Amino acid sequence: MTGTAFAQPLFLWLLLLVAGMVAFYVLRQQKTTSSLQMPGLDPFRKTMKSFRNHLRHILFGLRVTAFTLLIIVLARPQKTDKFQNVTTEGIDIILTLDISGSMLARDFKPDRLEASKNVATEFISGRPYDRLGLVVFSGESFTQCPLTTDHAVLINLMREIQSGMIEDGTAIGNGLATAVNRIKDSEAKSKVIILLTDGVNNRGEIAPATAADIAKTYGIRVYTIGVGTQGMAPYPVQTPYGMQYQNMQVEIDEAILKEISSKTGGRYFRATDNDKLVQVYAEIDKLEKSKIDVRQFTRKEEKFLLPAMIAFFLLALEALTRLTVYKNIT
Repeated sequence: MTGTAFAQPLFLWLLLLVAGMVAFYVLRQQKTTSSLQMPGLDPFRKTMKSFRNHLRHILFGLRVTAFTLLIIVLARPQKTDKFQNVTTEGIDIILTLDISGSMLARDFKPDRLEASKNVATEFISGRPYDRLGLVVFSGESFTQCPLTTDHAVLINLMREIQSGMIEDGTAIGNGLATAVNRIKDSEAKSKVIILLTDGVNNRGEIAPATAADIAKTYGIRVYTIGVGTQGMAPYPVQTPYGMQYQNMQVEIDEAILKEISSKTGGRYFRATDNDKLVQVYAEIDKLEKSKIDVRQFTRKEEKFLLPAMIAFFLLALEALTRLTVYKNIT
């Protein structure tokens, strides 16, 4: 619910002064009306019809309007967004993404990495009440974004991911261990890691099974996703003539991915194309729904700047008008 409120409403009592100013001005104008009788008004007819004389009250109008706006500024108008108590979903989730060179294979459109980023971004946007984070790995692993509710920042960091950011390879165990380290101290009722890879563990100091045991110890569920078509796929290969794509056999260590998910109470999924990948994330989204209470809170946005600018503009206009157009009028 959106409304307008004042942070300092007592200043609004000063508006009584505005009413007093208007009343005093009207009374003064009545007292200063001339009672001199003349045999004829012809000599003064041009003066009476003066445009400047007819509009001589504009100076007072500008001043009163500016004064009124300044009182409103002192009262500090605020736009208030109120959120009521609701029951909704909320979970801590770490997305763990393989960014090795093989993720540039083009059995997905435009390639595995970009397809994974796009689908993950949609997943993030669809869970506004969750805290999410991002870990990336290839030959090593690091945290791209810690757990946060600022999904705009997370999405921007997701878009910046590129293959080649770190040494190439596939350190599944290290990637999972880094994700576990980021989420293990969470106080959320549900802690989840979604690990996506397209290869076989061939680097790193921590074995995937060991990382899975650590995750199980902390009550973390791990959903694993194997990305890659069945059979052959066009992989990027560096040649003397530059980067070229060659059809190579797709190899995913499904056995270890299934073991990780089984140990931790998660599930293993195989995504063979873009549509399957979307379905995988949709399935995980359905599985991970945990009811939590969101407390009521109020977000306030200051709105005094516009009336302040208008007030100072009117004061400047009044001063300029008095010194030019109405300079000779008393």
